[in-house]
Amino acid sequence: MTDSSLLAGPSLRRLRKREGLTQAAMAASLGISPSYLNLIERNQRPLSARVLVQVIERFDFDPRDIREDEAIGGVDGLARRMADKRFADLGIDREELREFLSVAPQAAAAFARLYDNSDATTPSDDPAGDARRAVERWQNHFPDLDHAAEELSDQLRLSRGDLAAALSERLREKHRLTVRILPADVMPGMMARLDLHARQLQISEMLGGAARRYQIARQIAVLEHRDLIETLVEGANIASSEGRDKFREHVTNYAASSLLMPYSRFLRACEQTGYDLAVLTRRFTVSLEQLADRLTTLQRVGERGLPFFCARFGRTGRMIHFIAGASGAAYPLEGARWPAWVPYAAFERRGSLLTQSVLFGEGEAIPRHWFTMASTFEISGEACLSRRAVVLGIEARYAENLADARGVSLDPLDAIPLGTPCKACGKVNCLTPAPGRMAL
Repeated sequence: MTDSSLLAGPSLRRLRKREGLTQAAMAASLGISPSYLNLIERNQRPLSARVLVQVIERFDFDPRDIREDEAIGGVDGLARRMADKRFADLGIDREELREFLSVAPQAAAAFARLYDNSDATTPSDDPAGDARRAVERWQNHFPDLDHAAEELSDQLRLSRGDLAAALSERLREKHRLTVRILPADVMPGMMARLDLHARQLQISEMLGGAARRYQIARQIAVLEHRDLIETLVEGANIASSEGRDKFREHVTNYAASSLLMPYSRFLRACEQTGYDLAVLTRRFTVSLEQLADRLTTLQRVGERGLPFFCARFGRTGRMIHFIAGASGAAYPLEGARWPAWVPYAAFERRGSLLTQSVLFGEGEAIPRHWFTMASTFEISGEACLSRRAVVLGIEARYAENLADARGVSLDPLDAIPLGTPCKACGKVNCLTPAPGRMAL
């Protein structure tokens, strides 16, 4: 992914004021015209490499200040915060947010800091929401966990041989724990448990191979990355203990995924295969559910992947899980019913990967164009298997080279509008529209 032109007007303007210079004086020092400097400060011209070098040499300028907006997630970070229902009546679109960030980046940072801190200090009756917002502030990318998992993966040589055997051997050698598969009636309603008295990680027979490997990797993460995980939990500043527990569970699952799909090797495989979901699940011996969550994490500086979001639905159509990643998608976890969207049809096409080009943008004046993919997967229950649908989405402008987008029109004129218009209330961004047409 390529960065946009280097627009640094506010940073340059603050530097000039700090030095007590007029535009004419600074322009003369940099060897450019005052009118050109004026355009740069107003973000109507990019900062060229030559001028940037002059600024660094003459004014002891730290070029990292230019990218200060990354601390709040840029326009996408502001969009996620503005999607809060408290701002829904304002109709703020991405263009306004882009202008806000461009013209007044420090004011934007102040708003983001105030919003984030209010989440942590205000009593909340939504612990899951608190945890989700903490994940979104990180854009679901925790670099320290990724680096630790890569080191361990290299040490265990997980890219070759029997993955489950290598993980089980790690538990046995380093932690004196054995893995034991137990009958479902011995572990009713449980996927796995740690029995320290018997020195066993006990896993239900109801779990398939990918889920068993995931549970072993998760236990290794709990034992070996505990300090990293607790540091992240403390840094999230979540007020409620239940919210902290949910965030802890998320980052622990993240650590397990990082071990099964080490960052650099996983990203290379994604790029080589065009993010082919079928190939990636087989190559890393993971489930589609595990793969989908991992695809939302690829935001390492200098080694970024595509910005996906991921959601899961129950059979009734209720969304039960959502990760925005760096996609900028803002989607409510309750109240939304879009029958025309592909996840709903996935339940009728068990195991098939369905694709769809759609338009939606929760809380935005102009809906955005997305390419989405959905399929069902099964999870173990106490007495039977239950089915869920997982959906991956990415802005259509990034989808051209995706393996699973071949044959799908990415023309926004062919996209299915979701939630627009509503025949009942007439709102353009209504979340409960009358059923639309199916596009499969």
